[in-house]
Amino acid sequence: MPRTAPLLERTAAQGSLAPHALVLLGPTASGKTASALALAEVLPIEIISVDSALVYRDMDIGTAKPSPDEQARCPHHLIDIVSPEEHWSAARFCEAGTRLMDEISARGRIPVLAGGTMLYFKALREGLSDLPPADPELRREIDRQAQERGWPALHAELALLDPDAADRLEPTDAQRIQRALEIIRLTGRPLAESLARRDETPAPRHQLLPIALAPSDRSVLHARIEARFDRMLADGLIAEVEALRARYRLDAGLPSMRCVGYRQVWEMLEGQYDAASLRARGIAATRQLAKRQLTWQRQFRENWPDLVEIDCLAPDLERRVQSLAQRLLERGPS
Repeated sequence: MPRTAPLLERTAAQGSLAPHALVLLGPTASGKTASALALAEVLPIEIISVDSALVYRDMDIGTAKPSPDEQARCPHHLIDIVSPEEHWSAARFCEAGTRLMDEISARGRIPVLAGGTMLYFKALREGLSDLPPADPELRREIDRQAQERGWPALHAELALLDPDAADRLEPTDAQRIQRALEIIRLTGRPLAESLARRDETPAPRHQLLPIALAPSDRSVLHARIEARFDRMLADGLIAEVEALRARYRLDAGLPSMRCVGYRQVWEMLEGQYDAASLRARGIAATRQLAKRQLTWQRQFRENWPDLVEIDCLAPDLERRVQSLAQRLLERGPS
């Protein structure tokens, strides 16, 4: 049983105006799940998943979802809560996450926001941009154009309409090219201008204590990504996607099927390439995801002065996370 009553008393005294919440973020394959569960060994926590894929039911293998045994070790939230047919968004996350943080603190426990969907962390901390909701018909039209002309051609179109947005995107980053074009066509404004417009989403009343996992050697992280994708394939990722297609009314434009790994299997099943190419494409897409996540973290380091970074390749990572979390809770944000 965690021995933290004095620590919680000090935390409550220091943060009488705002309770504390731990934040644990990092790229894919950095050890977030194991680190969060390690916190449950020394602190009375509940974990709020900050992951845009773990919310979907029946998507277990390709999301590296915590196992039932792992979830039983500590209360988990925002896992298996919506159908793969539904749209989950940063707005829905902020609403649910803020409510859960309040409920967990009211129980005398500590919320731990753990995951790798960096947009959700940014939205929770800074508020949401006033962006238009997804337009399924327009997205289908953009997808149709991409099939005819290719995503690099649409990236070139984006460069004419919004050069700044295009400069930040790879010509093959289908999801983000689609969203940027969708926003421009719906609003007539460049992406940066739309992002600058903020809605009135209330900020959480918690003081966020952020811990970031980052690799000291990206080649080691890449090796982990490769090994993990191989495990997913061995564990039945292709069969999982086939079962999803049989059970639900899905299409390639849904957020669930745009998740890394699922998108590549979907494309293979649609005949866009063969099984021999799936592994290479899945690993490459996951590495690109990790690269984007680390770019987000670099921006967080510049704008989030309380953020503390730990080498996710350290052999004693979990102990370091435990020790740092306890120190942060005692000290509070600077």
